[in-house]
Amino acid sequence: MTEAPSPRTKVRRGAERADYEHDTINAILDSAMIAHVGVQTADGPLVLPMAFGRDDTNLYLHGALANHLIASGTGQQICVTVSHVDGLVMARTPFHNSMNYRSVVIRGEAARIEEPSEQLRALKIITDHVVTNWDLGRPVSEKDRKLTRVISVPLAEASAKIRSGDPIDDEEDMAGPWWAGVIPVSTVLGEPRTAADYSGDRPVPDSFTAHPG
Repeated sequence: MTEAPSPRTKVRRGAERADYEHDTINAILDSAMIAHVGVQTADGPLVLPMAFGRDDTNLYLHGALANHLIASGTGQQICVTVSHVDGLVMARTPFHNSMNYRSVVIRGEAARIEEPSEQLRALKIITDHVVTNWDLGRPVSEKDRKLTRVISVPLAEASAKIRSGDPIDDEEDMAGPWWAGVIPVSTVLGEPRTAADYSGDRPVPDSFTAHPG
């Protein structure tokens, strides 16, 4: 898809960095752990970081029944953003400093998932998105499920924006003595640490260590 799916997801500033391809958007989502979710509440706008997961058509979020953001967003238009910082772009003047990044913006109406089997499916998607472990612990009880609210947001209105490469400086500064370049930034998961009160004899699950560096 080379065109924005809707006027409100069209990237206007820095439009040359926009990408509306589903594969690009999904790749950015799949490599992120946290989404920032924005809703309009009775007390004003609210944005919170949340775990999430996706399938081919929807993004899923969850929280306790008392979760203010999830409750306020249900049935309303919400905005979900995901971002990665890949590098600090240091120009010859601070005015042109920037960041290399990959980001996604999703806009749509949040719908509560009511059917128990669909709710559990969505919770599994969210859980395994972070690290595969849904089937490795105690099964989710009916009490657990009833205490949890799960919502879906369509991926139909999504856009990506990506910056990569070196600083872009003014021509008159190019011959100056000031250093310019990129400081790479990455997130790396460390080795799992067994809980001090763990009394079992099972090894660390392979999925907890077989993560990308």
